[in-house]
Amino acid sequence: MKRIISILSLTALLGGCAAPMSQREKSTLAGGALGAGAGALIGSAVGRPGRGALIGGGLGALGGAVVGDQMEGQSQRSDAHARELEEQEREIARQRRELDDLQRRRSDSYDDDRYDRRRDDRY
Repeated sequence: MKRIISILSLTALLGGCAAPMSQREKSTLAGGALGAGAGALIGSAVGRPGRGALIGGGLGALGGAVVGDQMEGQSQRSDAHARELEEQEREIARQRRELDDLQRRRSDSYDDDRYDRRRDDRY
């Protein structure tokens, strides 16, 4: 029975790692590993390293998931901010081009008006 559970657990673990892991998943895995190690050390002091590793692994995974979720949320907010900034920069560039076109048209129109006035003044 233990062998079947071990094989299924290993299969699930390796199958879950086939795709790139998110920050939340990485933190959960790291937290679980650190928690299991710390739990095993503490559990061995009281004579139950297996239970200590199990409890520590669960608590570590939970803590890692919370931290990873916060880090992933921060990353998503940062990406959204970067996209918004790029959009604003494109809009500024578009408005500068439009302003340059308007100034060019105004100066061309102004030069034409001055020429027409001088010509009218002579007659």
